[in-house]
Amino acid sequence: MTRTGRPRTFNRDDAVATAMLLFWEHGFESTSLAQLRAVMGGISAASFYAAFESKEVLFREAVDQYMSTYGQVSDSFRDKSMTSRAAIEQGLRRSARMQTESSHPLGCLLVLSTVNCSPEQKHIQEILAKEREKVHGWMKDCIERGVANGELPVSTDIFMLVTLFETFLRGISQQARDGVPYEAIDAAITQLMSVWDALSGKQGRQQGERI
Repeated sequence: MTRTGRPRTFNRDDAVATAMLLFWEHGFESTSLAQLRAVMGGISAASFYAAFESKEVLFREAVDQYMSTYGQVSDSFRDKSMTSRAAIEQGLRRSARMQTESSHPLGCLLVLSTVNCSPEQKHIQEILAKEREKVHGWMKDCIERGVANGELPVSTDIFMLVTLFETFLRGISQQARDGVPYEAIDAAITQLMSVWDALSGKQGRQQGERI
């Protein structure tokens, strides 16, 4: 009697998690179907398409997985229990810590996964742009709250300040990939926050107290 092999076990959640790490490390286009199938236990192409329909669908799920796990470092931007300054600072420091950890790919998936993309895949870039826009909105709301509650003067250039912090946040990805340690980025965040203090007048008061 011919014995058939035991059916290959397949955990969909685990498959999405491992795919997320591949997309994070190599980007959407550079991650091949063969690589994805291999990390899922060597499943067949038919099994892959039966589970995910397409590489794009899997990528969308991987992005959702990232946002609900590693991407939560940005949640402090929405935390109204803290001052706006503390929320911005904590979000930057938590993001820097996460992006420089060696237990997963360095940098941010939302920034690095489609740095370069063919014209046929522009819609993939748009997926990540929408996610980054969410973070942009959280930062903007946080800074606007800082103006409303008196942490910053009403004359504050909100657009400039959002651009400053968001540019730094996105730049952490390249710094992390280039091997810049967390300690160096953390020290830079301390200097960056002095811009907030200067705008709020806090820095000037502190200098005056030392004179």
